[in-house]
Amino acid sequence: MDYDIADISLADDGEQRIAWAARRMPVLASLRARYEQSRPFEGVRFGACMHVTTETANLMRTLRAGGGEVTLCASNPLSTQDDAAAALVADGIPVFAVRREDTETYYRHLQAVLDTRPDITMDDGADLVTLLHTERTELTPLGSMEETTTGVIRLRAMEAEGALRFPVVAVNDSDTKHLFDNRHGTGQSALDGVLRSTNMLIAGRTVVVVGFGDCGQGVADRSDGLGAKVVVVEVDPVRALSAAMEGYQVMTALEAASVGDLFVTVTGNIHVLREEHFEVMKDGAILANAGHFDVEIDLDTLSKLAVSRKQIRPALEEFAMDDGRRLFVLAEGRLVNLAAAEGHPADVMDMSFANQALAAEWILDNKAKLESKVYRLPADLDQEVAALKLAALGGGLELLTPEQESYMVSWRQGT
Repeated sequence: MDYDIADISLADDGEQRIAWAARRMPVLASLRARYEQSRPFEGVRFGACMHVTTETANLMRTLRAGGGEVTLCASNPLSTQDDAAAALVADGIPVFAVRREDTETYYRHLQAVLDTRPDITMDDGADLVTLLHTERTELTPLGSMEETTTGVIRLRAMEAEGALRFPVVAVNDSDTKHLFDNRHGTGQSALDGVLRSTNMLIAGRTVVVVGFGDCGQGVADRSDGLGAKVVVVEVDPVRALSAAMEGYQVMTALEAASVGDLFVTVTGNIHVLREEHFEVMKDGAILANAGHFDVEIDLDTLSKLAVSRKQIRPALEEFAMDDGRRLFVLAEGRLVNLAAAEGHPADVMDMSFANQALAAEWILDNKAKLESKVYRLPADLDQEVAALKLAALGGGLELLTPEQESYMVSWRQGT
C-alpha cells in the first residue's frame, strides 16, 4: 500500500481521537451499520481530497464499511492532523497528507489520489475536479461531491460555461450541511482558532466579520455571544440588511478597518483586506481568515508594507509597519479554524459527512440518467439526516394527524 504521511508511530494517538469523534457522530454511525449489511459501495474506488481530520477518518471508514476502496489526500496544507492520517494508514486506508506540506507536495498528493483511477471523487475546494478538467482528462469518474461553498461556486461556473465533464453533487447546498456545518461549525471553530492563537479576550472588542453568508453569520453570532461589538462588511444588500436587523453595525471595509480589533474574513473572494485597509488599521489589529483559500487577506502587499515580521506564537505572526503600528496575522492567512485549531466539531460534521455518504449512494443509484451538471442532494435524504440527528439529540418530531394531512393536501391542490 502506497502512502505518504508524517509519522506512522502517531497511529495510536490518532485512533483514540478518531474514536472520541465517532462518539459524537451518531448519524454516520447509523449509516455505517446499514452499509455493513447492504455493501452499496462494493468494488467502488473513492478518491477524496478533504481536510484530514478525525471526523474525515470516520467518513472514510464508513465508505469502506460499505465495500468502498478509499484513498485520501489533504485539501489544505495546514489542516492535516498527522495522528489521524497515521491511524488511517495503520488501518489499511492509503493517505497522502503531511501537515505543513509545501505546494509541490500538495499537488503530488492530489495526483497520487487520481492515480488510483477513482470511480467517485470527493472534494473540499474542487481541486481534484479541477485537475480532472485540466491535467487528467483521461479520467472520467461517475460523479463527484463537493463539500464547501468555494468549491460549489467553481463548479457552477464550470457548468454555466458548459465545461463540466461529469455530474457533481453540491453537498454544501444541503440544509443539514450549510445551516449547521457552515453556521455553527465555522462560528465556533473559527473563534476557537483565534483563541488558541492569541489567548485574547473577545468581550469588549470590536470584531469585524467580512462576509455575512452562513459562515459569516456563525462567526458574528458567536462573537456577539462572547461579548464583542460586531461589525459586518457585506456587498449583498439583503445580507447587509439582515446583519443590520440582527443588531450588528454594517460598514464598508474601509470604515471598519479603522475601528476593528479582530478581523475575520469569510467571503471566498480575493483581497477583501488589502493595502488601503492595512494603512488605517489600529496598532495591534488581528487578522484571521475563515474562507477556504488563503487569498482573502493580501499578505503579499502586507509583507511589502512591513519593515519587519516575526513569529510571536505558533500561529501568530507580527508585521511591524514603518509608523510603529503592529498588525498580527493568524495561521498564515489560511483557514484559521483548521490551521490553528481542530476544525468543526464532530457533532456538525456528522451531518455533513452523512450527506457525503448518501450522495455517493445517490450517484451510484442514478448514474445512468445523471447529466454533467451540479445537483443538489434530494430533499428526502436531507430530511432523513435531520430526523436522525434530532433523534440522537433526544428531540421528538411532531406528526400530522390524518385530518391535518388531508387538509394540507387539499390546500396544496387549491381545493
